[in-house]
Amino acid sequence: MPQSLVQIYVHIVFSTKHRRPFLTDVAFRARTHAYLAGTCNKLESPAIKVGGVEDHVHILCRLSKTSDVATLIREIKRESSKWVKDECPSLAEFHWQAGYGAFSISPSHVDGLVAYIANQESHHKQESFQDEFRRLCQKYGVPIDEHYVWD
Repeated sequence: MPQSLVQIYVHIVFSTKHRRPFLTDVAFRARTHAYLAGTCNKLESPAIKVGGVEDHVHILCRLSKTSDVATLIREIKRESSKWVKDECPSLAEFHWQAGYGAFSISPSHVDGLVAYIANQESHHKQESFQDEFRRLCQKYGVPIDEHYVWD
């Protein structure tokens, strides 16, 4: 087959360094999410939905046929971290955490995940980021070491 066809949906989750609430300004947070989506698109991994709250983000995208997850996330974090600091000098100490969660998503679950990401504000009135991340890892069968996951 001379053509390469790929459709891999990836749910990416990562927090700010030490889960500091850097993104408290709702308008700036929305702009940051839009920038993250644009970065995914630029990296040929089209963003489907980006959302989150003041201390973490969720990204649902389709992975490029020419990229791997680690490279995509490294570039998303690098580009967006620089952008945040340029756009908002008061956030000069902004950093994303070193780690991340990345989970493959069935096409049949995309709509549900889009709704879940869109509902982050309401969701996190009832569940902390740490509990959410533990639950996601358990759901996807990914073991975590509590000593290393919370940088």
